[in-house]
Amino acid sequence: MPAAALKPKPLPTQSTAKRAVLLDSPYAPAEKRPLPAGRPREWYVTHNRRLKAMRLAIALLDSGVYLPNQARDETIRSTAESIGVHPPSATTCHMVRALMRYSR
Repeated sequence: MPAAALKPKPLPTQSTAKRAVLLDSPYAPAEKRPLPAGRPREWYVTHNRRLKAMRLAIALLDSGVYLPNQARDETIRSTAESIGVHPPSATTCHMVRALMRYSR
């Protein structure tokens, strides 16, 4: 018998299930932990910028903006305001579009 036949079938995902897959709700974010000490300041700035860009990219995708060329700076900044995040810089807006581009 081939080895592939012995593998258990994976659980269906939202896109492959015949009926909607119930998600655990309500969603609770992971517990925050302090960042490691002793790194250069630039590391912390970059780290926080990446986290902010990921939050914004997720919010844009949830709101129906799927392509990077749809996410202009004004759109990203209005999304930041709606989710309660400080307005992002041009660098962060660029990073949001890059995340949306490479996730495809």
